Amino acid sequence: MPVVSGTGFVQDAAIAIVDSISFQPSPEEFLHQARQAPVEITRHRRRAFVLMSADHYDWLRATVQRRHRTAEAVDVVIDAVERAEMDAGFTPLDALLG
Repeated sequence: MPVVSGTGFVQDAAIAIVDSISFQPSPEEFLHQARQAPVEITRHRRRAFVLMSADHYDWLRATVQRRHRTAEAVDVVIDAVERAEMDAGFTPLDALLG
C-alpha cells in the first residue's frame, strides 16, 4: 500500500510518485531515488512523466528489441521452440498458465 506524506510524495514498493509541485523545489532528491526505481511525476493527479535511471531505460529498450527479434525469428527457430520440452520439475507451473 502506498504511503502518502504531507508533501505530495507517495512511496510504493515498486515506484515512487510525486506531484510536480513537490518535485520542483528538490529534483535532486528524486533523481537520487530514480537510480533505485522509477519515479512518476504527476500533474493534476495524472501521470505526466516517469523519471528513471539510464540503465533502466536501456534495459526497457533492449527488452523491446528482443521481443521484436523473437517475433521475427526464422522458421527453423520457431520450429525448434515448438518442439522443445520442459523439464518435468517445472510441470506444476503449467497450472499457473490456466
